[in-house]
Amino acid sequence: MKSVSKLNDEIFIGLGANLGSPLQTFKLALALIDRFAQINSVSKLYKSAPFGYSDQPPFINAVASLSTSLDPNQLLNRLQQVEGALGKEVIHENGPRLIDLDLLLYQDQAMESRELTLPHPGVLSRDFVLLPLLEINPLLSHPSWGGKTLKSALQDIAQKYVQEDPEDWNHQI
Repeated sequence: MKSVSKLNDEIFIGLGANLGSPLQTFKLALALIDRFAQINSVSKLYKSAPFGYSDQPPFINAVASLSTSLDPNQLLNRLQQVEGALGKEVIHENGPRLIDLDLLLYQDQAMESRELTLPHPGVLSRDFVLLPLLEINPLLSHPSWGGKTLKSALQDIAQKYVQEDPEDWNHQI
């Protein structure tokens, strides 16, 4: 069991992959994340068309809720270490990858630096992020969203990427 002092709740990360076996990679990623954070819940798997760079296979996406004593920058660093351990290589911006771990929300914190922007700037504009967030926390909100909810953001999205119903992958927490 990891030693953790005070845990910060309401932290959400996005998982994405379209190379190799995304399901196996997600399981490995969560096992590594479990060494420095408590995993509270994990969404189903959402298959989506590629975002940004379209000449690549579809993505599998999920969201996980975490608790950790790490601050946002420390957590980002650890998530990047997990990506590296799992062989992430950026072939092309928004291109194919074995694993992508995005820090989406860290409580109600808002920050912008060269390394990290919170909340993640794509949260309210990507259905492959909104749908799994809605699944695990339908009442989630953030002060910087100006009263916008996950549901209203989903209704406002012009381009949909999610291609089919989500798949339950029986992840054990």
